[in-house]
Amino acid sequence: MPAGPAPFEVGTGPTIRGERAGEGPPIVLCHGITATRRYVVHGSRALERGGRTVVSYDARGHGESDPAPPGQGYGYPELVADLEAVVSAKVGEGRFALAGHSMGAHTAVAYALAHPQRVSALIVIGPVYEGTISADSLEHWDGLAAALESGGIDGFVDYIDRVQGIDPAWRDSVLRFTRERMSRHRHLEAIVAALREVPRSRPFGPLAELEALEVPSLVVASSDVADPGHPYEVAAEYARRLPRGELVSEDEGQSPLAWQGGRLSREIDAFCARLADTQE
Repeated sequence: MPAGPAPFEVGTGPTIRGERAGEGPPIVLCHGITATRRYVVHGSRALERGGRTVVSYDARGHGESDPAPPGQGYGYPELVADLEAVVSAKVGEGRFALAGHSMGAHTAVAYALAHPQRVSALIVIGPVYEGTISADSLEHWDGLAAALESGGIDGFVDYIDRVQGIDPAWRDSVLRFTRERMSRHRHLEAIVAALREVPRSRPFGPLAELEALEVPSLVVASSDVADPGHPYEVAAEYARRLPRGELVSEDEGQSPLAWQGGRLSREIDAFCARLADTQE
């Protein structure tokens, strides 16, 4: 049986909290904005059962981690620095696989660009950054922040229901999933700040920078019908730009692969296993 989850704390300003589970080659998971460490592979333990050590953590201000201290914020430089601290404390020396969803995907790419020699495999799930920051995008995130600030979780969920244009086939699932995700945060005021700051922060420059990243990469795309907030074409562009990128998605009519923790874990495990086979 793989080793069970062992909680950890890293740093003091802020303290980042997470867990380490399993035994074998390490993989670090980075979650999206408004999510927690649970929502990369959605509680699946398939990676541990597949013989991997899984390191997951809550980003600053999210889940169980502390908010940013005075004088600091929630931009990508801080998020990458927190990832570096987690890697130093819980991975140590050597190469490791790195996976992230949305905000976590951008953090993972930024880390890989800065430390390409450390990353054995990069898994980019639902990226949305296109090299620019649009006024329409900022208006959306500011609206979410205001809804959470004034109406709490109920206001946040209602805003998504009114504004996001959810396909009726997925509406109940999306709203239930959103409410469950938001209930895991200890510091909602920090999420409000992150919603305003993260979208204004650039994880890296233009998408052309991806073309220099020779790390084997798996890009996970979602159907625009079910998950319009993570456009399929953006993920496809990442896969095209990454020299060793592969694109994977769910079959038509299925729920997004990014939402299917067990299947997503198996895709990640198989991708990493193929890389290991080619290196032997």
